[in-house]
Amino acid sequence: MQLFYNPTVKKSDKVITFPKDESKHIVKVLRKDIGDKLNITNGKGFLFTAEITDINPNKCRAVIQDFEEERDKKYHIHLAVAPTKMNDRFETFLEKATEIGLDSITPIICDHSERKIVKINRLERVLQSAMKQSLHFTLPKINEAIPFKDFVENEQNEQKFIAHCEELDKKSLQKELKPRGNYTILIGPEGDFSPQEIELAIKNSFIPVTLGNTRLRTETAAIVAAHTAAMINEFQ
Repeated sequence: MQLFYNPTVKKSDKVITFPKDESKHIVKVLRKDIGDKLNITNGKGFLFTAEITDINPNKCRAVIQDFEEERDKKYHIHLAVAPTKMNDRFETFLEKATEIGLDSITPIICDHSERKIVKINRLERVLQSAMKQSLHFTLPKINEAIPFKDFVENEQNEQKFIAHCEELDKKSLQKELKPRGNYTILIGPEGDFSPQEIELAIKNSFIPVTLGNTRLRTETAAIVAAHTAAMINEFQ
């Protein structure tokens, strides 16, 4: 199935009109014709089935015939991840975590962060592409970057964890996660969280955890954390 993304389509809509760039892709690249069916999501959990009625490459139109709603998830994964020095590594994390079932992301600026500017618009396009490729109907939400201190002092999720590499008492994330929960997992920068950040997180009820016996890169650790949380709920 090929999936198109249009954030403006609603359950009450009867007709959908595609913008110029997507219309051109449908008509000129995919060579779709009148009567062909399209699958469209609004990124809010809905899949719409529509039939093309106008193949104008500047304003392709389709009549919505049916829609279905994605099965409601019983858990929510929120990853707060320090931006990696290289953009492509952070984008790889977003792509893979979206495929796994990530719900929301917050870039956090830490003491050891090597990159402190995050271009949300570019990352949103990565999320959209990954959502369509993996046939999810819900687009993960990406928040604006925020200082570490501000984030940990205001995060309210019921299950909160900080994954770090310091030789301190840590629990296994896999064993600590409770099924059907709302999870927030902190993943640090290449230089890890500072001791002061770890102490602040613990003070604000974050549980220190390990993701395994090996030292992982930021993007790998974030993918592992997302996968662990998803697998805990797989058969629930």
